Amino acid sequence: MPDSAWLQGVLRKAVAAIIGFMLALVLLVALLITGFYLLVNAATLALAPTLGEAGALAATGLACLLLLALFFYRMTRPVTAKKSSSEGKEGKGKSPSSPIDVIRDLVRNNPLEAVAAAFTLGVVEQGDPRLKSLLMQGGMVLMREAEAEQARGKEKTEVPADDTDQPVT
Repeated sequence: MPDSAWLQGVLRKAVAAIIGFMLALVLLVALLITGFYLLVNAATLALAPTLGEAGALAATGLACLLLLALFFYRMTRPVTAKKSSSEGKEGKGKSPSSPIDVIRDLVRNNPLEAVAAAFTLGVVEQGDPRLKSLLMQGGMVLMREAEAEQARGKEKTEVPADDTDQPVT
């Protein structure tokens, strides 16, 4: 059972981390809003000599509204599904045949996220022998399947020799 002093220390650190994160987020949002405000003021001041003060305010206001409309349009439009390269190989409308193919497509489409997830899993679960053995067994199965697929691919690509290749005598 953990010591209550140790538990209180952990809770204090967790609360301090959450409060620090929230303060950093508030500071970044405040800086972002201030930056936009200063950019709009600078655009208004830059356009004032050519368009007049009212025209400059109208132009910067219109630009801000267009940017806001573009932002909300991009946020509300439906997500289009990407066609993976494996669908082109297997035929139209077919989904990958196994969960391993789905994972392979995920790793191909998101390599940096896959590396980060693997690194994090490796660091976090480094001391768990059961997870290590499970991952090793899964890796061996994947390697055997890859070798079997390569062997099947070689069998399909090899063309049997027929009599037409030999010279006629």
